[in-house]
Amino acid sequence: MKPIISPSMLSADFGHLAKDIEMINRSEADWLHVDIMDGVFVPNISFGFPVLKYVARLSEKPLDVHLMIVQPEKFIPEVKALGAHIMNVHYEACPHLHRVIQQIREAGMKPAVTINPATPVALLKDIIRDVYMVLVMSVNPGFGGQKFIEHSVEKVRELKDLIESSGSQALIEVDGGVNVATGARLVEAGADVLVAGSAVFAAENPEEAIRALRNL
Repeated sequence: MKPIISPSMLSADFGHLAKDIEMINRSEADWLHVDIMDGVFVPNISFGFPVLKYVARLSEKPLDVHLMIVQPEKFIPEVKALGAHIMNVHYEACPHLHRVIQQIREAGMKPAVTINPATPVALLKDIIRDVYMVLVMSVNPGFGGQKFIEHSVEKVRELKDLIESSGSQALIEVDGGVNVATGARLVEAGADVLVAGSAVFAAENPEEAIRALRNL
């Protein structure tokens, strides 16, 4: 089965967002990955909701919204209003994670949880059956273009084992340093969804780069 490809808008040309979104619409990409950063949980600030409303209006792909923020539950109505397919929150930002996952599902979105590079997979044991997807960060969150953390491949294998042993149906998504070389290893380890930023938007032919990732 081919991996789901979710290009990351964080690496798009912010001065020509419409052009880049049109390219994604034409491409074989499955989703559009949108990172929301607050400068508190991560050391950077990205999109706000006024910009995201514009992105959502133009995108023909389902929105894969990743909140790298404190208290993400406060913004469930705003993410829902975008028409988001998936709302993804960080394990590290949610002391009451089960409640937040329930609230996302009640809002009519698919709930997902992200773990940072230093967060063990084992901590997901009590939530793994309740989420649609787990996002493994293969770089430290906050900036695009970082080097892939090698241990992430083994982490994906460990997560796949947890999903299978628990009877969960959760997908595995990976974000950070994903390209054709790292993507092939991640898919072999059990990844279902690849988030790609620089590998797509810095490519000479972004649509071909998406096609190459999808055919891994």
